[in-house]
Amino acid sequence: MTATETRPRPDETRIERAFGNAFRRVTGTAFAPYQSAVLRIGFAATWLFFLLREWPYRHELYGPHGPWSGDMARRLLDGNEAFSVLTWTDNRGWFELVYGLAVVASALLLVGWRTRTMSVLFMVGVLSLQNRSIFIGDGGDNVLHLMAIYLVLTRCGQVWSLDARRAAKRAGSSGGGPERDGTGVVLWATLGLFLAVAQILGLSGLAWFGSGPFPNVGWGLTFWVLWLSHGVWWAVRRYAPGEPRTVLDMISKLIHNGALLVIVVEVCLIYATAGWYKIQGSRWQDGTAVYYPMHLDYFSPWPELSRVLADNGLMIMLITYGTVIVQVAFPFTLFNRRLKNVLLVAMIGEHLSIAFLLGLPFFSLAMITADAVFLPTVFLVWLGARVTSVRDRVLPRRTAVRE
Repeated sequence: MTATETRPRPDETRIERAFGNAFRRVTGTAFAPYQSAVLRIGFAATWLFFLLREWPYRHELYGPHGPWSGDMARRLLDGNEAFSVLTWTDNRGWFELVYGLAVVASALLLVGWRTRTMSVLFMVGVLSLQNRSIFIGDGGDNVLHLMAIYLVLTRCGQVWSLDARRAAKRAGSSGGGPERDGTGVVLWATLGLFLAVAQILGLSGLAWFGSGPFPNVGWGLTFWVLWLSHGVWWAVRRYAPGEPRTVLDMISKLIHNGALLVIVVEVCLIYATAGWYKIQGSRWQDGTAVYYPMHLDYFSPWPELSRVLADNGLMIMLITYGTVIVQVAFPFTLFNRRLKNVLLVAMIGEHLSIAFLLGLPFFSLAMITADAVFLPTVFLVWLGARVTSVRDRVLPRRTAVRE
C-alpha cells in the first residue's frame, strides 16, 4: 500500500473536522441560557397565576367535588397510562396538600431556587392536576403540559435565578470551590424517602393505592432516575471535581441542547399544523372563525369593542388572513433573522389581542412564553439590564459602610 492510498481524502478530513467541531459545541456549551430562563419564568408564572386565580374554585375544578370524579379519572389513567398523584386517594387533605405544593413549586421555579428539583416538582404538579380533570383548559394547558416535561431536561437556571446568584456569590467568595449545600442534601433525602414510601406502600397495597402509585414501570423508573441523577451530580461536584465532573457536565449540556431543540420543533409544529388546518377549513376562508367568537358572551370581556371589530369586514379579513399567513410562514423564516423577528412580533401581538379581546390570558401567556425561545439574545440581555436598573431604583440595596 502506497503513502497516497493511506492519506485521507480532503473531503473526509473536512467532514470529520465539521462533525468534531459540532460535537464539541453541543457538548461544551449550554445553548440559549436567556431563552431557557424566559421559558422557566414564563411557564412557572402562567401556572402560578392560574392556580391562584382558580383557588376559590379548586375543589370543583380538580378536587373531589368536581363533575369528573376520582373513579372516572382513575379509569381513564389506567387506559392511557398517564400520571397523577391526585388519583391515589380522594381524601380532601391530600388534595389540599398537592394543590398547595403545586403553588409553592411554581413560585420557587419562577425565582429559580433549586431549579433542578423544582422543575421536577413543577412537572408533577402540572401533570397531577391536569390529568385529574382533563376537560379543564383552553388549549394553553396542552402547551404547558408538554413544556413542563421538557423543562426538567434543560438547565433553565443559568441566568436570572437565585441559583445563578448563589453560584456567583460562592465563586466570588471561595474561588468556586466545592459547596457543602446542606439544604440540597436534606431536600434530596426527603424527596427520596417520600418516593420510596409511596412505591413500597403502593406495590404492597397497604395504603391508598389500589394498583401501585404509578400506572406503569415507566413513571416510577423516570422519577428514580431523576432522583439518582441529582444525587450523582452533587456527589461528583463535591468529591470528584476533575474528569468525572467534566463528563457529567458534557452530558447535561448535551441533554439541555437536545431538549431545547425539541422545544423549538414543538413550537414550529404547533404553528405549522394550526396554519395548515386553518387553510383547509371553510370557516377560516370566509372569516366566520374570527367573526362568531367575537359575538359570544363567553369570549367577550369587552363586548362593545368586540362588536365594533366584528362589524368591520376589512378588519375581520385582515385578522383572518393575517393569522393564517403568519402561522404558516413562521417555520420557514427561522433561517432569516430579520424576517423571523418581524413575524415573531406579529405572533406576540396576535396572542396579546387574543388575551384582551377573547378573555384567554393564560392561553396567550403560555403561547407567548413558547414564542420566547426564538427571541434574540441581544434583546433579552438588554431587557434584563433594563429590568435590573428599574429594580435597583425601586429597591436600592443597602451596603454596609465601615469606617
